[in-house]
Amino acid sequence: MMATAIEVVGLRKSFGDQQVLDGIDLCVQAGTVFALLGPNGAGKTTLINILSTLVAPDAGTAAVAGCDVVADRDGVKRAISLTGQSAAVDEVLTAEENLRMMARLSGYSARASKRRASELLDQFGLADASRKKVKTFSGGMRRRLDLAISLVATPPVIFLDEPTTGLDTRSRQALWGMILELAAQGITVFLTTQYLEEADQLADRIAVIDGGVVVAEGTAAELKARVGGEVVELRDANDEIVRELPTDGSVHGLREAIDLLDATGVSGGSVSIRKPSMDDVFLALTAQNLEVTR
Repeated sequence: MMATAIEVVGLRKSFGDQQVLDGIDLCVQAGTVFALLGPNGAGKTTLINILSTLVAPDAGTAAVAGCDVVADRDGVKRAISLTGQSAAVDEVLTAEENLRMMARLSGYSARASKRRASELLDQFGLADASRKKVKTFSGGMRRRLDLAISLVATPPVIFLDEPTTGLDTRSRQALWGMILELAAQGITVFLTTQYLEEADQLADRIAVIDGGVVVAEGTAAELKARVGGEVVELRDANDEIVRELPTDGSVHGLREAIDLLDATGVSGGSVSIRKPSMDDVFLALTAQNLEVTR
């Protein structure tokens, strides 16, 4: 049985009159990638800030690597690394200088810090740029360096708050590969993201948060199964999607969906059927929650 890396029970947090987290329950197994999805303002960053001891909860409990985030903040800090939405690197220094400085701050000797910096530069494909000032780096290079810095001390748990925001497709996919490598090494990765494909590709388990509560949790396949059998798409003569309808996958359901699409009056269009995507999951689950709380 896998060990538990993160356990959250009944977590609540308000800022003034605004309830941001309203009773969150989560359990993350060690050595897995866990993705937290949600619209802006859903409470994703607040949850990460509580788990990394930056913010105290109002109620409930949370433990990371067996350490309580309130009673044993120092224990949590020793067990984690946090990479925020913007790269926390010194632009005046080179990539190597950034890594060596962080290694020294983490307790490495001068010789060991140089060796660790070299290892990380190789691992993250930055060896050729090691002596260049960070201010000359592209966004993708900065994010890779930021992740490398967070791994100087190889913590058992890493929090990544929207790690690929602002990156191009190539840089995003390169970072995905690095995240999967971390999990293969036994490191637990807890990430928030607004890129649904990112969660689909990376996460062993996914939780969808909306309005401060978890509205669904499971594997990507389990969440997609909740949406329905297939999605019927109607495209116009320019091959633009006009409307999409989820169905239960039955012949009767497909006929109903096609009749509804036919009633739109789009001429010269075409109908196609596809499996549900994480986009469908996200829209269906958050929409359901809005209807319940309205």
